[in-house]
Amino acid sequence: MKRWSRRLRQLAGGVLELPQDVVLEVPRITMIGHLQMYIENHRGVLHFSEKELRLLLTNGQMIVSGEQLVIRAILPEEVLLEGRIGGVKFLETGPQGS
Repeated sequence: MKRWSRRLRQLAGGVLELPQDVVLEVPRITMIGHLQMYIENHRGVLHFSEKELRLLLTNGQMIVSGEQLVIRAILPEEVLLEGRIGGVKFLETGPQGS
């Protein structure tokens, strides 16, 4: 059922010319070099330290690793992160929620 729902959202997005990040409920990430990252469409902060930011996404988690990380701004669905960003990793939740 989730596949059908996702496919319907993709088709609706194409017909209505909506941005894919909105239709598919995936994060929109804007980076300025390796020093700043702006993340939209997250579902909450799970963990934060000066070396790691872990965000909840609709379909899993996003892990940003680096050094001297600082959250400069945080809103319900947006985060502005600064520091030396070293990597980004996505952990997808399986179809059964595992």
